Amino acid sequence: MSTNLYAHARFRLAGDSGLLVEYGDGIDPEVNARVRAMDMVLASHPLKGVREVTPTYRSLLILYDPLQTDPDHLSQELVGLENRLGEITIPPPDTVEIPVCYGGDHGPDIEHVAQTNGLAVEDVIRLHSETVYSIYMIGFTPGFCFLGGLPDALHTPRLETPRMRVPEGSVGIANAQTGIYPLTSPGGWQLIGRTPLRLFAPEKGNPFIYKTGDSIRFVPIPPERYAEQIRKQEGP
Repeated sequence: MSTNLYAHARFRLAGDSGLLVEYGDGIDPEVNARVRAMDMVLASHPLKGVREVTPTYRSLLILYDPLQTDPDHLSQELVGLENRLGEITIPPPDTVEIPVCYGGDHGPDIEHVAQTNGLAVEDVIRLHSETVYSIYMIGFTPGFCFLGGLPDALHTPRLETPRMRVPEGSVGIANAQTGIYPLTSPGGWQLIGRTPLRLFAPEKGNPFIYKTGDSIRFVPIPPERYAEQIRKQEGP
């Protein structure tokens, strides 16, 4: 068993209508598997008064109606549901390939990442793109995927001063994490590249091309192919 996985869930209040259920500490596949399994149990065995369940790296945030239930009652029910974890089979992940144009205007911080870690830019691209990442959680903005598995050699602190505007599709690094900005937004991650894919399409029935638990593989592409894919998406 992982040393990061708690023997028993820990409960914390989150305001007057939220309960945070923690299953471990750190970015850990076994901890996240417990989170995902409990999320699936709650989907198949909904609890009275629960309005929303949000999985994260190591915990579940449960929002509830305080007129229908309370933290003590919810905690007891959740402990009982843990007995059903043996019934849950987590489906194998789908692997989604994300084309990325690294460096240049699309990745203005890639040289900083390289210098910080004593690498050449080519090494940053190779290390970042040869790894298959797990999506531990989705949040911050719709479709922003937080990915675990970033090689130690690429760990780089966030920007000291966040940008007010990070372009849609930017791929970044923050400490031990990597991720993709699906929408233009403020952000403090080190930007190393950009994908031409549209990662959030609210007009579609399923607006996302990936989900929590899927795997991501980044595929380096040249600027010409990036521009070509952007033109295709924009249409005539």
